[in-house]
Amino acid sequence: MNQDSHPMPFPATGPVRRVAIVGAGRMGTVLASALAAAGLHVDGPLGRDADPSREADAVLLCVPDDQIAAAAAALRRDRTGLLVGHCSAATTLTPLEPYDAFSLHPLMTVTEDGAVFAGATAAIAGATPRALAAAEALAFALGMSPINVADGDRAAYHAAASVASNFLVTLEGLAERLAASAGVDREVLVALVRASVENWAAIGAEAALTGPVARGDEQTVRRQRAAVAVRAPQDLALFDALTEATRRLAESRMAHA
Repeated sequence: MNQDSHPMPFPATGPVRRVAIVGAGRMGTVLASALAAAGLHVDGPLGRDADPSREADAVLLCVPDDQIAAAAAALRRDRTGLLVGHCSAATTLTPLEPYDAFSLHPLMTVTEDGAVFAGATAAIAGATPRALAAAEALAFALGMSPINVADGDRAAYHAAASVASNFLVTLEGLAERLAASAGVDREVLVALVRASVENWAAIGAEAALTGPVARGDEQTVRRQRAAVAVRAPQDLALFDALTEATRRLAESRMAHA
């Protein structure tokens, strides 16, 4: 794995020198810019009805999961051995058949302000050693550390990513609403959130767990639940589910103590 936190020049002997990006959404736009900055010749981002396969060494499809097969089918099929990849986390390589298929999923959020790929992880896969080498080289060009994720594990991998990122934001949204109901601005929670994430990163979930559930303070938990029932009743089921999940985590920690 590449441990460098900065993009590195694409190797002259690499399997890809010219890559076409299909899909002009956030991911396609940011990837096209980042790969060009890394020294590749980049075509795109192109529209989803484009057929860039005549000139490109590889085509990278940055389209929604349910449109990958259609975008692949729009490519020229007379290019024997054409490298075709997608950026989906959960999708297997099957929709890219019969091409020399690979996948490259940057494990990084991409917002309207863009993204910084250097230093992040990329989940890769390849139907052949050549395709896997292409995915790995593209990851290295972006300054990312590639990890191999098998087709059968992709849905679980993506679920983990969604919980770690998307669901975390959803939870902070609930915290934000509850704080606002008490006249407290969300900024006062930021240091707490950052410390919790840093603790989890350093020592894992069981050891990092704190709070009333972790110390068995059920009276406080009941008071919290009553407040949620009044201030955010639409989120009470979520609060209950999280409380139960936190109890299981606390019990697991006690069992391993």
